[in-house]
Amino acid sequence: MLTKAPRGTRDTLPSEIYKWHYVEDIIRKLCSYYGYREIRTPIFEHTELFERGVGSTTDIVQKEMYTFTDKGNRSLTLKPEGTAGVVRAFIEHKLYADALPLKMYYLSPVFRYERPQAGRLREHHQFGIECFGAQFPSVDAEIIDLAMTFFDTLGINNLQLNINSIGCPHCRKDYNAALKSYFNDNMEKLCGTCRVRLERNPLRIIDCKEEKCQALIDKAPIILDYLCDECNDHFEKLQRYLKVLGYQYIINPRIVRGLDYYTKTVFEIISNDIGAQGTVCGGGRYDGLIEQCGGPSLPGVGFGLGLERLLMVIEHQGIKIPEPAYNDVSIVSIGDEGYLKALYLASRLRAAGIFTDVDHMGKSIRAQFKRADKLGSRFCIVIGEDELSKSRFKVRNMQTGTQEEMDENTIIEYFKETANSWR
Repeated sequence: MLTKAPRGTRDTLPSEIYKWHYVEDIIRKLCSYYGYREIRTPIFEHTELFERGVGSTTDIVQKEMYTFTDKGNRSLTLKPEGTAGVVRAFIEHKLYADALPLKMYYLSPVFRYERPQAGRLREHHQFGIECFGAQFPSVDAEIIDLAMTFFDTLGINNLQLNINSIGCPHCRKDYNAALKSYFNDNMEKLCGTCRVRLERNPLRIIDCKEEKCQALIDKAPIILDYLCDECNDHFEKLQRYLKVLGYQYIINPRIVRGLDYYTKTVFEIISNDIGAQGTVCGGGRYDGLIEQCGGPSLPGVGFGLGLERLLMVIEHQGIKIPEPAYNDVSIVSIGDEGYLKALYLASRLRAAGIFTDVDHMGKSIRAQFKRADKLGSRFCIVIGEDELSKSRFKVRNMQTGTQEEMDENTIIEYFKETANSWR
């Protein structure tokens, strides 16, 4: 057990971390173009925040949260999603006094106790966008545009954008009544969980993945038939903006998302390259969440996407992420004086921005060259007694096999001038 990671978690090894860095660099650059700045919130919060914000009737709160009592007898929970924590920080630090709308993004681990599946682990990582203070559907279109541009920048294709509106508390009241009437007539065909949902929050039934419930859901009333004038106008304008931006979409009235805080716009971006669990990005509007958590009455909209799933899509579509150079130069030394000079020269090269490796294990010359090969070193600098006596060191090109002698200062200048051509 000590040498095996807990079920539902995985290690990201040094040999693959460059893929994460590549994706994260694109996220940071793209978010800056749209005016979004990074926020970092604690990895755990007071449990009540998620019970109130995410919704007590959701599967996340009822089944999937990692909750514990600390030594002060406080109930704390590892965050199962990112939005609630950002809302709490927005309220606590009075960020609503800043220029609105306030645009933020996060890169964060999230934790859910569920059956591990492809791209969905008990500890996984999310990229999320949150925009607080803007009520117009143009912002909804903007964050969808940001998400689609992100996928396009990565070279991902074969994606499908699904949109829906789940209305506001006013029009959802009539819709919930219609759902109750319909599902009450088919009570015996519902799974046990959905029978409980029927009384507490019938909208959650639409999100059920049980096969026996799916057949009923297909024939259930749809929310679009119950939208009030304001929600209907909001949804029609969203579609107009998406068309202006050049996006094709499918109106899917069965999208409700798995969190209770959504209002009006909800959307999902689907990939057909990772099997049945094909949603790679999902989000929408949550106009009542900030007030529900104790803040001012301000609207919000955002999305979240799992980075593990994203990397799966990248792999399935054969997209090659460029692997960076980890080593430019290996210094091969002989004897104690040669080793001292190697340490000093390595420090100067690193200060000049050159990726440099030096032996720390007392290996033979042959073993040092072999290590340089494994590291993919472009050059080796050889420092032995003869080189020290002349203060000129052999610089070997490991790709061509050519070799020339240079003094210390010439070596530094040579690599500073030519490094950009390698990378």
